[in-house]
Amino acid sequence: DLKSEMNKTRKLPLKKDARASDSSQEDAIDQWARRRKQFKDSKKCSSTGGSSINSTITEGSINSEDARSVDLGLYSENEDRGFYTENFHSASWVFRGDDVSPDNSPRCLSKRPRPVAIRERTVKIAKGTGNYPWGFRIQFSKPILVTEVDTNSAAEEAGLQVGDILIAVNGTDVTSMPHSEAANLARKGPDILTMIVGSDISRYPNTPKPTCRGYLHKRTQSAILKGWRKRWFVLKHNGYLHYYKHKKDEGKCRPLEVTKLEGAEIGVDTSLGKPFVFKCIPQAGNRIFYFCATSNQEMKRWLEAMDKAVHPIHQNHVWVDVTLHNTTLPPLAIKNPECLGLLHQLDRGKDVWIQHYCILKDGCLYFYATLRSTPAQGGLYLQGYTVSEQSLGSKRSVIELKPPSEEFKTFYLCAENVNENKRWITALKASINKWLPLHQAIQDFMSRPLEETRM
Repeated sequence: DLKSEMNKTRKLPLKKDARASDSSQEDAIDQWARRRKQFKDSKKCSSTGGSSINSTITEGSINSEDARSVDLGLYSENEDRGFYTENFHSASWVFRGDDVSPDNSPRCLSKRPRPVAIRERTVKIAKGTGNYPWGFRIQFSKPILVTEVDTNSAAEEAGLQVGDILIAVNGTDVTSMPHSEAANLARKGPDILTMIVGSDISRYPNTPKPTCRGYLHKRTQSAILKGWRKRWFVLKHNGYLHYYKHKKDEGKCRPLEVTKLEGAEIGVDTSLGKPFVFKCIPQAGNRIFYFCATSNQEMKRWLEAMDKAVHPIHQNHVWVDVTLHNTTLPPLAIKNPECLGLLHQLDRGKDVWIQHYCILKDGCLYFYATLRSTPAQGGLYLQGYTVSEQSLGSKRSVIELKPPSEEFKTFYLCAENVNENKRWITALKASINKWLPLHQAIQDFMSRPLEETRM
């Protein structure tokens, strides 16, 4: 019984000579965490990424570091249906597809027509007021292209994106229609504008979501324990702030606390008479968090990242929509896979190898339980990863997927034999090579000979 375990933890006695000690309080937390982990382990199945937690976020309570009940409960490290996406969200990436020749520009920077990956969807926009009642612009072209979406507009809320191609307006096909006729069709229609649009994953780069990591001092507010404690804080791209006792605990231990930042109030605080202090007031609950950085620059870094989490833009990159759509398909229904077959993934938390049927497509590795399973269990976004063959323990040939930064997870995979490993390594490298960091794509584009960069 989970509630009885929590009650037992709350009643743990504290020794008189150590009632205010840091260690006794955290021993109680650790004991509760171990019991809850045992309970969780008995209920959940193994997940993609090894140490990921697959439960949904709910409002619960836990005995925190401050010896009080706080909003926490279960959380999800992977919002995108079991995908490990942190490296993709940490930077801007552009898709160049099979254009690996140095003579070609990435598609998002090239005006030449090419076959593209299109995903159709329906967008409904409520009519507003003013000269631009729906909040977006389209250009004079065939097909008609969305060139601008106003911030905080109805179009943005509906999920319309720059680069979308207009296919139909209020039920009428506009793919061959002049721009002016399509605009008049929208103006004369009802107050709810219904459009079918197509999205090209290679048209524009993704927008990085806030991620930030580092040590901060957190002020405790308990009547028993007061003062500042140094903790390792991690702001995830999903807008949740995690913190751990030590840096080494990230990815290995459950965080001491998880706080949702969307809608919170943040800002510099001078009431405590201490430099580099800032506060956060979450939307849920009536608690105030006080943090202290080591410098003004460090404080600004955290405030900028937290501000993005407080005011998130709920808009997926087209490629994210495509991959999530693919998870609903049977493995062999994903068109033109680059590689497929059985792979074993190392669960480093349990030191066991878990077998998956895997599909590789455009920089995404999908994991299925079996060939006949639907939907996919999850997967791995491969942007920025490097692939190599390593030996690990008793296995002489293992595929290592290493991230560009140590703050992200390293993955280990193993096929049925050495030849299969080599086949997968070749395919993985080619698939990862379809993506470029935005700054590199721009640099490559600007370094082209002048006659190739004319507009």
